[in-house]
Amino acid sequence: MFQRVMGQVFTRYIKFPVVAILGPRQSGKTTLAKYFFKNYKYFSLEDPNTRLLVQNDPRGFLKANENAHGIIIDEFQHVPNILSYIQLESDEKNRPGYFVLTGSQNYLMNQAITQSLAGRVGILTLLPLSINEMAQNNLLENKSVDDLMFFGGYPRVYSESILPLDYFPSYLQSYVERDVRQLVNVENLNLFQKFMSLCAGRIGQLLNIESLGNDCGISFNTARSWLSILEASYTIFLLQPHFKNFSKRLTKSPKLYFHDTGLACSLLRILSPEVLATHPLRGNIFESLIIADMYKQFCNKGMRSPLYFWRDLNGRHEIDCIIDRGLNLVPVEIKSGLTISSDFFKGLEYWNDLAQNNPNNSFVIYGGNEKEIRKQGIIIGWKAAGNFIDQMIDPTVL
Repeated sequence: MFQRVMGQVFTRYIKFPVVAILGPRQSGKTTLAKYFFKNYKYFSLEDPNTRLLVQNDPRGFLKANENAHGIIIDEFQHVPNILSYIQLESDEKNRPGYFVLTGSQNYLMNQAITQSLAGRVGILTLLPLSINEMAQNNLLENKSVDDLMFFGGYPRVYSESILPLDYFPSYLQSYVERDVRQLVNVENLNLFQKFMSLCAGRIGQLLNIESLGNDCGISFNTARSWLSILEASYTIFLLQPHFKNFSKRLTKSPKLYFHDTGLACSLLRILSPEVLATHPLRGNIFESLIIADMYKQFCNKGMRSPLYFWRDLNGRHEIDCIIDRGLNLVPVEIKSGLTISSDFFKGLEYWNDLAQNNPNNSFVIYGGNEKEIRKQGIIIGWKAAGNFIDQMIDPTVL
């Protein structure tokens, strides 16, 4: 098993009666739950027999296991009504951390949790491996940034040495045929896969749902519904624009990113790291890698992501990422180039002057490995980005 940062926050979350670990399929939720809750009884609702048992007699299921040290219920979204019985059991017996739930469909599960377990559940999101986790598990040795973007962060790619060209098409096929059909009635699955590829072609760009729908040959409402599916299944996420305008008119559209760049490369039919190195979307994919990694780091610590971007209405000035720390905003530019250039700082210089921000509180994360402190800001290599959020979380830093 790979070492995961999230294990460090379980001691906080087991104070809740129920701990829910959400995330995409094959991100390591089951492995993590079994490892940290070794004495718990494990049940998977992917198993048709177990699912039928829980559906037909949820009270009997819980009664039969009431003397267990605890219970892990894997992929619980298959029987969402079990949550009502878990609520009653939790209120009656008050056993912190007794129930551990895992699931891979955020749309169904958050709806069920809101209705049944509000105030009783600690929710964690486990995404594919972060840069920091890969470094801790010695998975970055001799890897270039193009290698990392191409291979992505899904644990099974590394634990079983599966080539991305084999892994991701199978993953996508399984995802479309199982999860998409459960979330919504998509009649033309090939068209949905085309829609996913079109999303990958817009990685790191402002979201235009109407244009996306037109290119796919579907209506605006269908495109919006399908985007919700991709969000709910942890395939994509939307980065919202920051609201502070400094008397400027700002864009209102979010930007589209993928949680895993390996999956995006597969959808774009990028066949190798060498092809990626010269691909026209390499810069966008690198931007997605870094922003998704920062997002993962907040999730791994059980924290809500405070990530945004900033862009004026005509697009002349933009900051790739704004970290809202409450008392101050931290601008981060993301550049895929391997050589440090003065052009890296153009956006930061404009924003720092506009926001009266200290350049020591502004950063560039780039595709090389050096760290430099310049008068315009601090430059960090992509491997060091794995520890970057630790600084942002510590209020004594910066």
